[in-house]
Amino acid sequence: MITPFILFLSLSSAASALPTIDGASPPHQPHKRCGPVSNFFGQTPLKWQTVNTDKWLEQWSKNHSSEISSNSGGFAGAFGQWAIGNPDWSCRDDGSASSCDLDLCDNRVLNSRGGDIQNAYYVLEGVNRLHSYFIGLSQAFEVSAIAASLSKESWSQTFYKPKNNDKALSTLREVLNAVTTVISIGASFAGLGAGAAITGAIGGAMSAVAGGAAAAGSIQLQSAQDDTFKKDADLGAMLSKVVVESMKSFTSANNELMAGHNYQKTGDIKTYLEGGAFVNFGGVDKNAVVDVMNKFLLGNAINQLWRQQKIFILGGGKCGDGQGIGSGPKDYSICRDGKAWYLYYWHEGNGDFLSAKQWGYVTMPPGADKLGKGDFAGVTVADVINSSLDSYNVAEYKYDANKASERVHEALRNGWRNPGAQGPSWEGTFTIPVCDVSGAVGQNWKNKEYILEEYDKNARPCWCGPICSNDWDKTERFILASNMYGFKSPKHICQEKGVKIHY
Repeated sequence: MITPFILFLSLSSAASALPTIDGASPPHQPHKRCGPVSNFFGQTPLKWQTVNTDKWLEQWSKNHSSEISSNSGGFAGAFGQWAIGNPDWSCRDDGSASSCDLDLCDNRVLNSRGGDIQNAYYVLEGVNRLHSYFIGLSQAFEVSAIAASLSKESWSQTFYKPKNNDKALSTLREVLNAVTTVISIGASFAGLGAGAAITGAIGGAMSAVAGGAAAAGSIQLQSAQDDTFKKDADLGAMLSKVVVESMKSFTSANNELMAGHNYQKTGDIKTYLEGGAFVNFGGVDKNAVVDVMNKFLLGNAINQLWRQQKIFILGGGKCGDGQGIGSGPKDYSICRDGKAWYLYYWHEGNGDFLSAKQWGYVTMPPGADKLGKGDFAGVTVADVINSSLDSYNVAEYKYDANKASERVHEALRNGWRNPGAQGPSWEGTFTIPVCDVSGAVGQNWKNKEYILEEYDKNARPCWCGPICSNDWDKTERFILASNMYGFKSPKHICQEKGVKIHY
């Protein structure tokens, strides 16, 4: 018979064997054979920061600079020799499957380091997992998924209606301007994943990762030959080639960093390990990274093709309209913060002077009906509008490739957003010109009830006032940005009625 005392002992023993809430072993319970280092298993960025591992590593590097310089493996080799007694711990990407192995249980060298054991262990894990990041990134972009996704059909037949071949060719060149930012977003997403929060402590490391990837992309783009621009049907294949080659180039950063060098002026290995950014990195989710890259590349390509045409966003009035300034197409709109925004394409007229269509009409942008489904399921109309609104709020109509790169680095470095996790609604993916027409409410403008229109071949909006924020200068900037200048535009009927137009 089991006595209460024996039952108590059994329950106590079972409880002592259970892990703690955070998954670590209970305190003061030694791991078999591992020695003192086992007290520090279950490493996290917070623990790295709590014991000032960044400062410790900086001091260690200064104190062992001669060993780093003389070791054939550079920083990693010297640190491996000092921390675990392994002179071959180079963590190079050279085909070896064991150059960065960690078998720390009962390692006499590490367990003899006294007060340095915890910091040394965290650095070993950080270096090892940074190495696995680069290996995983390289493997993710050996697949053909990007090329398959982006090489579906002729892009001009879907999202672009060129007037002449020269304009189409210049459009393809414009698409490439955004590629380096997409590459940097993909690289940082690979290191962070979809759910990871960015803190200021690891923001510097993620910004360095993004910068390194962008540098690799720039090098690859500079080597692109003019013959890659022969026809727009090549766009998908060209984008995928640039991305894959850029990522492969970026993985060479592994060897530079492990040797202790500064990679493309983005920082050395201490920068990339800052804050414990990789100390508990779980590996690259290859499918997720490729999926994110596809969405961003698709979004940026469509944006650049649409920016060459008369495509724009109007809105700012209350959701549901009814404010006397017309109503827009519900299926190509969003309601955001109580305000409605609509996506438009001004289809130029056919010259039939007996028809209202002689001046053109508003309809959906080329290919907009394909978004959110099939080959283009990764990008939606809502992504287009939300991203464009954020771009407009940051830089009005001047959100260019430089601004895009700057904002990605700010978001990562300061920890306020993970662009890759947000997806193609991230600012700068789309920069479709925006005009806030809410200032027209209450104004006594001619035909203001036609500022917004539904899609219709007989629908021609009338803009007989400073429609953008009730500001003539901003309205003129919008007209220029949206390519709505130099033709029979919505101001024609205004001028017929004697209204003076200042754009």
